[in-house]
Amino acid sequence: MEVKDVRHSYGRRVVLQGVDLQLRGGMLTGIVGENGAGKSTLLKILAGELRPRHGTVRHSGRFGYCPQHPVLNYALTIRQHLRFFQSAFRLSDMRYAEELMDLLGLTSYADERAGVLSGGTRQKLNLTLALMHAPKVLLLDEPYQGFDWDTYQRFWDLAGQLRDAGRSVLIVTHLAYDTERLDELWSLEGGVLRQQEAGGG
Repeated sequence: MEVKDVRHSYGRRVVLQGVDLQLRGGMLTGIVGENGAGKSTLLKILAGELRPRHGTVRHSGRFGYCPQHPVLNYALTIRQHLRFFQSAFRLSDMRYAEELMDLLGLTSYADERAGVLSGGTRQKLNLTLALMHAPKVLLLDEPYQGFDWDTYQRFWDLAGQLRDAGRSVLIVTHLAYDTERLDELWSLEGGVLRQQEAGGG
Protein backbone atom coordinates (compact mmCIF):
# COMPACT_ATOMS: atom_id res chain seq x y z
CA MET A 1 0.00 0.00 0.00
CA GLU A 2 1.31 3.43 -0.97
CA VAL A 3 0.06 6.64 0.63
CA LYS A 4 1.02 9.99 -0.88
CA ASP A 5 0.39 13.47 0.52
CA VAL A 6 -2.84 12.58 2.32
CA ARG A 7 -4.48 15.59 3.95
CA HIS A 8 -7.75 15.80 5.81
CA SER A 9 -9.68 18.21 7.99
CA TYR A 10 -13.01 18.49 9.75
CA GLY A 11 -14.16 22.00 9.08
CA ARG A 12 -11.29 24.26 10.13
CA ARG A 13 -9.63 21.58 12.26
CA VAL A 14 -6.75 20.08 10.32
CA VAL A 15 -6.25 16.41 11.23
CA LEU A 16 -3.73 15.13 8.67
CA GLN A 17 -1.04 17.23 7.02
CA GLY A 18 0.57 15.60 4.02
CA VAL A 19 0.96 12.00 5.21
CA ASP A 20 3.32 9.83 3.14
CA LEU A 21 3.66 6.12 3.94
CA GLN A 22 4.59 2.91 2.16
CA LEU A 23 3.49 -0.43 3.60
CA ARG A 24 5.74 -3.15 2.24
CA GLY A 25 5.20 -6.89 2.30
CA GLY A 26 6.85 -8.84 5.10
CA MET A 27 6.88 -5.85 7.43
CA LEU A 28 5.33 -5.02 10.80
CA THR A 29 4.70 -1.28 10.86
CA GLY A 30 3.44 0.69 13.84
CA ILE A 31 1.93 4.16 14.15
CA VAL A 32 1.66 5.63 17.63
CA GLY A 33 -0.02 8.83 18.72
CA GLU A 34 -2.15 10.28 21.47
CA ASN A 35 -5.92 10.04 21.39
CA GLY A 36 -7.26 12.61 18.95
CA ALA A 37 -4.03 12.65 16.91
CA GLY A 38 -5.84 11.50 13.76
CA LYS A 39 -4.89 7.82 13.83
CA SER A 40 -8.40 6.48 13.31
CA THR A 41 -9.06 9.06 10.58
CA LEU A 42 -5.92 7.90 8.76
CA LEU A 43 -6.96 4.26 9.04
CA LYS A 44 -10.45 4.99 7.72
CA ILE A 45 -8.86 6.68 4.72
CA LEU A 46 -6.51 3.73 4.16
CA ALA A 47 -9.45 1.32 4.41
CA GLY A 48 -11.53 3.35 1.93
CA GLU A 49 -14.19 4.31 4.50
CA LEU A 50 -13.31 7.99 4.26
CA ARG A 51 -12.21 10.03 1.26
CA PRO A 52 -9.29 12.37 1.99
CA ARG A 53 -9.51 16.05 1.10
CA HIS A 54 -6.24 15.59 -0.78
CA GLY A 55 -3.77 12.85 -1.67
CA THR A 56 -3.88 9.26 -2.89
CA VAL A 57 -3.94 5.74 -1.46
CA ARG A 58 -3.03 2.83 -3.73
CA HIS A 59 -2.92 -0.84 -2.87
CA SER A 60 -2.85 -4.22 -4.58
CA GLY A 61 -4.47 -7.41 -3.40
CA ARG A 62 -6.94 -8.02 -0.60
CA PHE A 63 -6.75 -6.10 2.64
CA GLY A 64 -8.29 -6.59 6.05
CA TYR A 65 -9.42 -3.86 8.41
CA CYS A 66 -9.90 -4.27 12.14
CA PRO A 67 -11.51 -1.06 13.48
CA GLN A 68 -11.03 0.07 17.07
CA HIS A 69 -14.70 -0.51 17.89
CA PRO A 70 -15.98 -3.90 16.66
CA VAL A 71 -18.84 -3.66 14.16
CA LEU A 72 -20.83 -6.71 15.17
CA ASN A 73 -24.47 -7.78 15.25
CA TYR A 74 -25.10 -8.53 18.92
CA ALA A 75 -27.97 -10.90 18.06
CA LEU A 76 -25.70 -13.23 16.07
CA THR A 77 -23.36 -15.87 17.43
CA ILE A 78 -19.66 -15.98 16.61
CA ARG A 79 -20.29 -18.91 14.25
CA GLN A 80 -23.03 -16.96 12.44
CA HIS A 81 -20.68 -13.99 12.00
CA LEU A 82 -18.07 -16.29 10.50
CA ARG A 83 -20.55 -17.83 8.07
CA PHE A 84 -21.75 -14.39 7.01
CA PHE A 85 -18.19 -13.24 6.29
CA GLN A 86 -17.36 -16.56 4.63
CA SER A 87 -20.13 -15.81 2.13
CA ALA A 88 -19.05 -12.17 1.75
CA PHE A 89 -15.42 -13.17 1.10
CA ARG A 90 -16.51 -16.15 -1.06
CA LEU A 91 -14.40 -18.58 0.91
CA SER A 92 -14.74 -22.28 0.14
CA ASP A 93 -14.13 -23.25 3.76
CA MET A 94 -13.40 -21.78 7.18
CA ARG A 95 -10.25 -23.72 8.04
CA TYR A 96 -8.12 -20.62 8.46
CA ALA A 97 -10.83 -18.90 10.51
CA GLU A 98 -10.94 -21.95 12.78
CA GLU A 99 -7.14 -21.85 13.15
CA LEU A 100 -7.35 -18.19 14.15
CA MET A 101 -10.09 -18.95 16.67
CA ASP A 102 -7.96 -21.68 18.25
CA LEU A 103 -4.94 -19.40 18.40
CA LEU A 104 -6.89 -16.57 20.04
CA GLY A 105 -8.82 -18.81 22.45
CA LEU A 106 -12.17 -18.09 20.81
CA THR A 107 -13.35 -21.58 19.85
CA SER A 108 -15.22 -22.31 23.08
CA TYR A 109 -17.41 -19.22 22.51
CA ALA A 110 -18.44 -20.17 18.95
CA ASP A 111 -22.14 -20.51 19.74
CA GLU A 112 -22.36 -17.49 22.04
CA ARG A 113 -24.15 -14.35 20.85
CA ALA A 114 -21.89 -11.33 20.40
CA GLY A 115 -24.08 -9.34 22.77
CA VAL A 116 -23.09 -11.44 25.80
CA LEU A 117 -19.35 -11.51 25.10
CA SER A 118 -16.79 -9.47 27.01
CA GLY A 119 -15.06 -6.59 25.25
CA GLY A 120 -11.86 -8.58 24.86
CA THR A 121 -13.68 -11.57 23.35
CA ARG A 122 -15.51 -9.30 20.90
CA GLN A 123 -12.13 -7.93 19.90
CA LYS A 124 -10.90 -11.49 19.22
CA LEU A 125 -13.87 -11.96 16.90
CA ASN A 126 -13.18 -8.58 15.30
CA LEU A 127 -9.60 -9.65 14.55
CA THR A 128 -10.66 -13.07 13.24
CA LEU A 129 -13.14 -11.49 10.82
CA ALA A 130 -10.46 -9.10 9.53
CA LEU A 131 -8.01 -11.95 8.96
CA MET A 132 -10.08 -14.94 7.85
CA HIS A 133 -9.71 -14.21 4.11
CA ALA A 134 -5.87 -14.06 4.38
CA PRO A 135 -5.42 -10.42 3.29
CA LYS A 136 -2.13 -9.19 1.86
CA VAL A 137 -2.43 -5.93 3.80
CA LEU A 138 -3.83 -5.81 7.33
CA LEU A 139 -4.88 -2.54 9.00
CA LEU A 140 -5.33 -2.82 12.78
CA ASP A 141 -6.70 -0.03 14.98
CA GLU A 142 -5.92 -0.68 18.69
CA PRO A 143 -6.12 -4.44 17.91
CA TYR A 144 -5.33 -5.82 21.37
CA GLN A 145 -7.67 -3.59 23.37
CA GLY A 146 -9.21 -5.66 26.15
CA PHE A 147 -6.94 -8.68 25.65
CA ASP A 148 -5.55 -10.52 28.65
CA TRP A 149 -1.80 -11.07 28.82
CA ASP A 150 -1.89 -14.53 27.24
CA THR A 151 -3.97 -13.36 24.27
CA TYR A 152 -1.77 -10.28 23.94
CA GLN A 153 1.28 -12.55 23.54
CA ARG A 154 -0.60 -14.74 21.08
CA PHE A 155 -1.49 -11.64 19.07
CA TRP A 156 2.18 -10.77 18.62
CA ASP A 157 2.97 -14.39 17.67
CA LEU A 158 0.26 -14.14 15.01
CA ALA A 159 1.56 -10.77 13.78
CA GLY A 160 5.02 -12.32 13.41
CA GLN A 161 3.60 -15.26 11.44
CA LEU A 162 1.83 -12.86 9.07
CA ARG A 163 5.03 -10.89 8.52
CA ASP A 164 6.99 -14.09 7.86
CA ALA A 165 4.34 -15.08 5.30
CA GLY A 166 5.02 -11.84 3.40
CA ARG A 167 1.99 -9.90 4.61
CA SER A 168 2.04 -6.20 5.37
CA VAL A 169 0.72 -5.43 8.85
CA LEU A 170 -0.02 -1.93 10.16
CA ILE A 171 -0.72 -1.59 13.88
CA VAL A 172 -2.07 1.76 15.08
CA THR A 173 -2.14 2.45 18.82
CA HIS A 174 -1.81 5.18 21.44
CA LEU A 175 0.42 2.92 23.54
CA ALA A 176 4.05 2.63 22.46
CA TYR A 177 4.50 -0.82 24.02
CA ASP A 178 6.60 -3.60 22.49
CA THR A 179 7.95 -1.35 19.75
CA GLU A 180 10.99 -3.64 19.54
CA ARG A 181 8.72 -6.16 17.82
CA LEU A 182 8.16 -3.74 14.93
CA ASP A 183 10.19 -3.32 11.76
CA GLU A 184 9.09 0.29 11.30
CA LEU A 185 7.70 2.78 13.79
CA TRP A 186 6.04 6.10 13.04
CA SER A 187 4.53 8.75 15.29
CA LEU A 188 1.53 10.87 14.37
CA GLU A 189 1.49 14.22 16.08
CA GLY A 190 -0.19 17.43 15.01
CA GLY A 191 -1.30 15.74 11.81
CA VAL A 192 2.31 15.03 10.80
CA LEU A 193 3.71 11.50 10.43
CA ARG A 194 7.36 11.10 11.43
CA GLN A 195 9.52 7.97 11.40
CA GLN A 196 10.97 6.78 14.70
CA GLU A 197 13.46 4.11 15.65
CA ALA A 198 12.10 0.59 15.98
CA GLY A 199 13.73 -2.61 17.11
CA GLY A 200 12.04 -5.00 14.60
CA GLY A 201 13.01 -8.47 13.59
